Amino acid sequence: MKRWRERCSLVCGATAAVFLAAMLLITVADVTLRAVANLPIRGVYEIVELLLVATFFLALPCVFLRDENIVVNAVDDIAPRLVTPLKRAAALLAVAVLVTMAWQGVIAARDSLEFNDVTADLGLPKFWHWLALLAGMIASAIAALVMAFAREDAR
Repeated sequence: MKRWRERCSLVCGATAAVFLAAMLLITVADVTLRAVANLPIRGVYEIVELLLVATFFLALPCVFLRDENIVVNAVDDIAPRLVTPLKRAAALLAVAVLVTMAWQGVIAARDSLEFNDVTADLGLPKFWHWLALLAGMIASAIAALVMAFAREDAR
């Protein structure tokens, strides 16, 4: 199971890294072209916005699968036996929150698709933003569920 988690985490992390690199490269290209030749790239803001959504939400499952969420060790010294149950409860709470967010995202994505919502400059369908968000949310919910039931020694 740990090997499967590592592979999924690697795929999510690598995909997010590709989107991050693309975001950085297009920003550098835009700034350079604007400064050198006064030729900005049209729609960079919208492209970076889409790449940022994809970067963040596709990296999120990686955080859960690697068990690298930000934690506060307030209970560890006081009641060390409660740490594992609290981690499981937090993961299950994360599943509930992520599923709720995905459910609301589906509603917004459906509306975006139905009303043919597009970006202002390039006319990119806003549905792509929602698709990246939903893919990340659903994958994160699955990852959190897996971690909620993972053995403590396999973390």
